[in-house]
Amino acid sequence: MAERERLVTWEDPAIGAGAMPTMSGLDYLHSMMGKKLPPPPMGQLVNMTLVEAEPGTATFTCLPDESHYNPIGAVHGGLVCTLLDSALGCAVQTTLPQGQGYTSIEIKVNYLRPIRAGSGLLTCVGVVSKAGSRVAFAEGTVTDGSGKLVATASGSLLVFPLG
Repeated sequence: MAERERLVTWEDPAIGAGAMPTMSGLDYLHSMMGKKLPPPPMGQLVNMTLVEAEPGTATFTCLPDESHYNPIGAVHGGLVCTLLDSALGCAVQTTLPQGQGYTSIEIKVNYLRPIRAGSGLLTCVGVVSKAGSRVAFAEGTVTDGSGKLVATASGSLLVFPLG
């Protein structure tokens, strides 16, 4: 067997969690992208990066590698679901005022084609389809490095006061 290795590092997640209640959702995401706040450790673990956040939309990228493989030699669907869950959630977060948070209620993912290490940079875009003061709805897409659609999702998210 040819053993492979990947080192994962991250910063203290309490720093971002502590700052979140003091900022609008969009300002918080922009602070992470601008490196004023650390990204969540989950992003470091699966190698995904928030690259764009505007009102009602959020975009992540991820370069899949062998460490994302399932037993049949393709990227595990859980990686794609994680990308979509993150993009849907952060899209909703862009619409939230200071002091509001969110959590996923449900997500439905459609896997359209397999992903492998050679599929190139994945781009995942989440878009709010209906903002709400208690429940919000969002949709997302994932495309591979050649622009082919590989997965879609729809989800609902609970909106609540922080603190």
